[in-house]
Amino acid sequence: MILFDDAVLRPLIERVVGTVLDRLESQREAVGERIAYSEAEAASLLGVQRHVLRDARLRGELFGCRVGKRICYEREELLRFLRSRRDL
Repeated sequence: MILFDDAVLRPLIERVVGTVLDRLESQREAVGERIAYSEAEAASLLGVQRHVLRDARLRGELFGCRVGKRICYEREELLRFLRSRRDL
């Protein structure tokens, strides 16, 4: 079993989350004031696989709403989720 030192992981997580937050902010300027993203779009913006968002939603860490057959995530919810990950 591999154990990771929090002192090593925390700075890495903070850098990654900061980079993703910056990307979302730059996307805001590029696409305007878009308020929601499909699961595929949200995963792409965050740089993760779709199942990561789905699993977080099912654990109650992230709120997504159903629009027809699709799950959508509000932009502010994605930002809140990222900020909460920074605090781990």
